[in-house]
Amino acid sequence: MGRLNAAGSLEAGPAAADPGRAVRRRWLAPIVFLACLLPLAKLALDAAGGNLSANPIAEVMNRLGFWTLTLLLSSLAATPLKTFFGWTAQMRVRRMVGLFAFFYGALHFTTYLALDQAFDLSDIGADLVKRKFITVGFAAFLTLVPLAVTSSDRAVKRLGFRRWKRIHRLVHLAAVLGVVHFVWRVKADYLEPALFAIALAALLLARLAAPRFKRVPKSASGEPKSATQESLSRT
Repeated sequence: MGRLNAAGSLEAGPAAADPGRAVRRRWLAPIVFLACLLPLAKLALDAAGGNLSANPIAEVMNRLGFWTLTLLLSSLAATPLKTFFGWTAQMRVRRMVGLFAFFYGALHFTTYLALDQAFDLSDIGADLVKRKFITVGFAAFLTLVPLAVTSSDRAVKRLGFRRWKRIHRLVHLAAVLGVVHFVWRVKADYLEPALFAIALAALLLARLAAPRFKRVPKSASGEPKSATQESLSRT
């Protein structure tokens, strides 16, 4: 749909100027959805084919934990990409990616409870007390729960945007706890945890720098908007 320009005439919107953009937007969510399922499909195939390591339960937990962090940091990257580069397509799938992060985290936690500990509450309690990486990982998962529960548009309306926004700032705490969990879990090769820590630090710095960074809005033609055009585009 078009919008009014400074002269008061209808200006073609980006989708009209680029018909392929509408097609890309239509297919973006299904493609991202399938892409998010690929790690789980690969894990299932490897498990069915007996292609896991000598400690299959540990490998399942490690893979699920890796993809939990990967998807969680990917969802956090959506806003900086918009702020600093003007990219907006990822904003349409940010919620989906965040929910997949919770989904993989829930599978990671369930694997620990069911397969690794066989629901032995005494052993689980001992782990929470004695093994700090378990404690931090459990805290990270609990932090994600209210974010997943309140992820719908209905929850935003029920809570009010400001309250909802405050709750969803917990995602940064969950990411920090998740990275710490990974760092403390690893005993030898710290490359992957270090990469996650660097990526998270970059995202947090980008969040701090965002208020000082203001992109010059552009019209559909690619030229910087005048103040009048910017005002009209927001109405």
